[in-house]
Amino acid sequence: MDIWSWISQLPESERVDSFQLGSSNSSSIELRAERVMVNGDDDSKSEVAVSITFSVHFVGFNSSDAEKPVWTSDTCPLSSEKPFLPLVLQLLQEIAARSPNAHWNCNCPRSQLQKLKPDPVSWVLDSHAPESFSSFFDLVFLTRLFWLCVLDAPAEVGSFYFHSVLAPNLDALSYAPVLKNFLITVGTDVELCFLRTLGYILAKLLILKDIEIRGQKSPTTFPAKNVGFSYATEAHGLWILKGYSPVKSMQCVQSSSEKRDFPAVIGAKESFLKYALAHQQLEAVIQMEYSVEYSDNYIQVKARVDNLRFHVVKLGFSDEDSLEFEEKHFPSRVRVWVGPEIGESYVAGLTLGRSTDNVEKEMEMQRTLKGKSGNSKVSPAVKSTARIATRTKMKNWRWDQDVEGNAAVFEAVLCDNSTGVEVAAWKPPAVGGNGFPRRYAGGGRPFAKSGGLIFSGEDCGGGGVAWRVSKEMEGSVVKWRIGGRVWVSYCPNDIKSSYFETRCVEWCDEVDLPLIAPPASAL
Repeated sequence: MDIWSWISQLPESERVDSFQLGSSNSSSIELRAERVMVNGDDDSKSEVAVSITFSVHFVGFNSSDAEKPVWTSDTCPLSSEKPFLPLVLQLLQEIAARSPNAHWNCNCPRSQLQKLKPDPVSWVLDSHAPESFSSFFDLVFLTRLFWLCVLDAPAEVGSFYFHSVLAPNLDALSYAPVLKNFLITVGTDVELCFLRTLGYILAKLLILKDIEIRGQKSPTTFPAKNVGFSYATEAHGLWILKGYSPVKSMQCVQSSSEKRDFPAVIGAKESFLKYALAHQQLEAVIQMEYSVEYSDNYIQVKARVDNLRFHVVKLGFSDEDSLEFEEKHFPSRVRVWVGPEIGESYVAGLTLGRSTDNVEKEMEMQRTLKGKSGNSKVSPAVKSTARIATRTKMKNWRWDQDVEGNAAVFEAVLCDNSTGVEVAAWKPPAVGGNGFPRRYAGGGRPFAKSGGLIFSGEDCGGGGVAWRVSKEMEGSVVKWRIGGRVWVSYCPNDIKSSYFETRCVEWCDEVDLPLIAPPASAL
């Protein structure tokens, strides 16, 4: 599929042209372009094409009229310098408006997303070659078409979209490089709306895949596991890595399905639970603060954790989200690394900022002596009892620093503060019990009320790391790698169920490290 190339090369001699988005047997979905003509001056009586309007048609479906468009675009004036910018803006605006959780609960009265500004989108359109922008536009159009076929059309059209339109073009969901620049340009609010929509589409695809496998039907081409999107950037002394992954696409590390006594046929309640858990997405922000210091013999690069943010959001709408109970996955282990690219020899040493933590233990000893006093021919019997109590200081999260080559590793592991067991590797022994109580309530809860998790630099001990870099690298911009691996777990919270699981996803990207010393006058 290459819709953008077709749009850019529409022949001027035809009034109507069409692009087949998908076809099967006698059914198809078409994108049509129609020119709106206006009369010239009265003497020449000529006609001049001034604009193009696009429309989507469902052809060959029992309940649809092929001549009646199900969607129509805004007018695209051909006389404009960027004639199809209104089309791109309209598609993006409509995707953001229909995003799951687009209107999340917020105390701010101005929290609702405003209309997209044309300048950022125009810059993205201008700064990339047509062939690069083409793959991004395909992604945008397929995403907008999803809402048309799934929410605004009969069920047969939705099924046709998944199998005949989206499945053959899954490469469009590989997230074109243009998407990174687009997200950075339009800001975080639009980024959340857009990527939650993509997460919702992937969740539906994976659910459909499971249904077809269960029905012993060979599934159509569907996405593999660990699909999602991540990107890294450097800005204002920060290295930032953002990652988005539908929970169902993450690699399953362990689950109750692996137990031999787990029934082959699950009940309606558990199916309902799994359906709810499949409509969730992990959203992560890994933010590292770095600084560069210059000396006579070497360059020192320092880094510390500035902010780590992890949220598991529900991908749903009020009319379909009858799963209002707080059953959700939660982060149970986090591993973040940063350092030079593998094989680079300009780094001479790595210094960690903290030692391995040794848990403190407080010992209490109490002795009680009991005996008889007074005159007696026999020595008085003396009874002695001793009581020893041990008190251990436990935290919900244990933080460690480690190394992998020249990369510094920051790792946090969630532990049950009553038993000390690591939650990510724990298998609940009790059937139908609450394996990790009070996780969202109470003063000692390890998560925010919303279920999110935020670490600051102080939470991980506050200790940074440092590298010594060869002086010869001064004046260059080198690439460093930043990555993260996140485990999310589920065990029952407000319901009785024997189901539990732990899943894992990994992201890795490269960021810039400028080794350019400021002028002496600026020091």
